[in-house]
Parts: sequence; structure tokens; C-alpha cells
Amino acid sequence: MGDVFLALSMSLDGYVAGPKDDVELLHRWLFNGEAASRHGHGLSMVEASREVVDDYFDRAGACVVGRRTFELAGRWGGRPPFPMPYFVVSHDVPDELAGPDAPFTFVTDGVESAITRARAAADGKNVSVMGADVPQQAIRAGLLDELLIHLVPVLLGGGKRLFEHLGGEPLELDRREVVATPDGITHLRYRIVR
Repeated sequence: MGDVFLALSMSLDGYVAGPKDDVELLHRWLFNGEAASRHGHGLSMVEASREVVDDYFDRAGACVVGRRTFELAGRWGGRPPFPMPYFVVSHDVPDELAGPDAPFTFVTDGVESAITRARAAADGKNVSVMGADVPQQAIRAGLLDELLIHLVPVLLGGGKRLFEHLGGEPLELDRREVVATPDGITHLRYRIVR
């Protein structure tokens, strides 16, 4: 069974989205380089970042995302952005996206259930959690194994924080990898110590 991990761009002051849910400054590095990702979607970055990003996609078998992130992403135009099963944690299922042939699976009974279903669908690969709320819930439930933070050299001064509502005891992290790139992005990979 694969790990449950998050991979997110974050500002130096801890935000994964700006005051108006803007993420353009945080994601610019994914499209401003000469090394194209083998996973497509216009991803082209510096070579060191491409290696980190492609490794993430190589290891991911399913994704769990919150309804807010899903809506802010424009529902990805009705199609998953990458070829893996997507599980959307939500209080309800939109009628237009319901049914056996729907491109997304909506899970209405919580993050734990969504991660369980994603693990089954991932076929031994990792489960990625996206957004801010879903990773926070996964941390509180003791389900998150690994963090991959793409630290962007910008101070947003406000917005949506990644590590705001963790509750409980402090988490110790074991640093696994640090990759500093020529364009100023620092990729930080940590494993949660249990």
C-alpha cells in the first residue's frame, strides 16, 4: 500500500493561496522553464524541478481533494487534470457530475473514507491529498505520511494557510530531501515521524 502525501506550492509565509484564492504567483514556476514534464499539461520548468514533479506523478495513483479546491479549479473543466482517479470530499454530489460514468468520485462521508477509497483505487501507488483543508484533516486523523512542499520565494501576507488547523500535539518531521533550484524554488520533502 502506498503512502498518503501532499505536494503543494507554498509561500515563504505559509500560504497556499492568496487573499482572493489566487495561486498564480505560487504556480508560475511550473510553466516558466525549459524542461517539459513527461506528464504533459503544459508543465515546463527548470530541470531540477521537473525531476521532483515527475517523481511525484510517477508515484501517485489517486488524488483526494476538497470540494472548495475542486470548485476553485473550475471543476477542471469536467475532466481530471491528470490520469488518475480523483475523489472529491463534499457534503453533496452535484447532479451534473453524478452517475457511474462520472469522471470524479464524490465522497460524502469524510476524509478517512475518501482516503480509504483512493488507496483501493491507487493499486499500491501513493495517494495525493490537495488543497489546505483536506491535508489538515488527514494530518488530524493521523493519515498523512509525507509532505512535499514547493517553497516559493514570495510573501503573500494573507490568504489560505496550509498548516493552520492541525490540532493536537506537534508533529515531528524527518527531512528526506531538499532540492534548491536556480529559479529560487526549494522543494522540501518530509516524512511524518510516528
